[in-house]
Amino acid sequence: MQRLRHALAYKWVLAAITAVTFGVNCQRLPAVEPLPAGVISADQIAENLKAIEEGRWTASEAFRFGEELENLQQRAEAIRLYEAALDKFPEDGNLTYALRRTRVHFSVDRRYSDRSFQEKLLRQGRAEALDLMEDVLTRVQLEYVTKISATKLIAHGTESLYMALGNDRFLDTHVKSAFRPAAEKLRRKLTSDYWNRRVASRLEARMVVTEVCELARREVGIPDTAVVMEYLFGSCNALDDYSHFLTPDRYNDLFGSIQGEFVGIGIEMEGEKGKGMHLVNVLLDSPAEEGGLLPGDFIVEIDGKECRDLTTDDAAGLLRGPRGSQVDISYETSDGKISRSVLTRRSVVVRSVTSSLILDQDQGVGYIRMTGFQNSTEEEMDAALRDLESRGMKSLIWDLRDNPGGLLDTAANIIDRFIDRGVLVSTEGRSFDQTQTFRANAHNTRSMPLVLLVNENSASASEIVAGAINDHRRGTIVGRRTYGKWSVQSIIHLPGGTGLKLTTAKFFSPEHQNYAGTGIAPHVAVENTHRTAFRARTSDEIMVDPDVARALEVLERRFTRNN
Repeated sequence: MQRLRHALAYKWVLAAITAVTFGVNCQRLPAVEPLPAGVISADQIAENLKAIEEGRWTASEAFRFGEELENLQQRAEAIRLYEAALDKFPEDGNLTYALRRTRVHFSVDRRYSDRSFQEKLLRQGRAEALDLMEDVLTRVQLEYVTKISATKLIAHGTESLYMALGNDRFLDTHVKSAFRPAAEKLRRKLTSDYWNRRVASRLEARMVVTEVCELARREVGIPDTAVVMEYLFGSCNALDDYSHFLTPDRYNDLFGSIQGEFVGIGIEMEGEKGKGMHLVNVLLDSPAEEGGLLPGDFIVEIDGKECRDLTTDDAAGLLRGPRGSQVDISYETSDGKISRSVLTRRSVVVRSVTSSLILDQDQGVGYIRMTGFQNSTEEEMDAALRDLESRGMKSLIWDLRDNPGGLLDTAANIIDRFIDRGVLVSTEGRSFDQTQTFRANAHNTRSMPLVLLVNENSASASEIVAGAINDHRRGTIVGRRTYGKWSVQSIIHLPGGTGLKLTTAKFFSPEHQNYAGTGIAPHVAVENTHRTAFRARTSDEIMVDPDVARALEVLERRFTRNN
């Protein structure tokens, strides 16, 4: 069984749907009233989110706007809206359930946009699908960071099937129009006979799902495998936000990010209904960059297909293709001009150290920007340090802003370059192999003054670094409070090219602190500055960044004191 320990937090909600972490409540979902077709703009959504954050909206106003977004199939935006509202109104039952409902629907939408799900998983026979489900349940019950009952796992599967029976994508795929009333009847049957049904073992879980398969096929004509898939994916909704079953494509994508190489055009994008695919980032030396695309542009057409109203996953499916194939893209630039570029898909190497230079030659201030912790990061970091030291570096600004994390071992090994003794990070899990302590080895340790830049998107492995620097008083942390993701995921290979990303441990700072949900506060706070993507490449461009400017002040004060 292939396994890899991973500490990655996703930056955007569209990267992975978060999971339901509480028990299934057997209440009917509140109805969402139909609204006229249309699109709510990203600017309007941003303004309303600001109104929530500033306390100018009530819980009921936020709930109503969230329903509008749901009706317009803007589910990712609705999730953001509900999450922001629950930060202000954490006890509001309507908002809590609306968020849960939207997350499950979004999860259904995502898998039915996934080519590998449709072409591989849905084509399995019932026995094969049930075996895969049982593999997942077994791994969860044996290795998940906290104990969880088969009853809870199957209850969330029942909920997922219930939601799917009200989801257009699922219905369009599996239920003929003449059987739609029967589908609604099946939903009622699920709530009356299977909701929170006690399940004593994984064998009994298999029997219950088999029973539901036969009922759904007999009454509605739904294929058995489609039902099993809802129980398989739905069971993971009982876990934390970072645990997911991975389709073959998602599994390959995850390993591409870990290995730092994938086949594609080299973009990070997020769909904005009515505007297209917003390019959040364009990777360096990628086909997209060579073709003239820039962060902030919007892809509006892919191979002749309009994509202004597509979901991110649907558009990603159109952009996928084998090495050497071409894709014809039309995109809108920041000045409103429509441009076109034909890009050739190829291997794209994702560098984790994206910038390395001397900011101040007189003072010897070096700067390294790191965007992830992957297999190549140690080698990249060592090369950057050697280069900067050869050019007179005496102090370092280490930029981990918007770094979502990566490999646990890599993070520990990287911070070992700057701390000469003691604990760097420790992990604790249910199984003995998930509990370990990483210590400094005092080999080739740098003692130069250090400033670490972090923000609200610095997560997981980035927080391992921040925790060690904070507890060892090794440097100054500048920026904003970190994300607060302090758990370790194991990537488990399963049959059919699938996988399970499962939280198997928590990690702790050297002083045995776990900052899950809170994050680490900076020593020097800087007001948030919104950026589409960090593209500065020269020292002059980087030095005007407010966080970098404050870091330079910190080092200047230290330099002045020492002289």
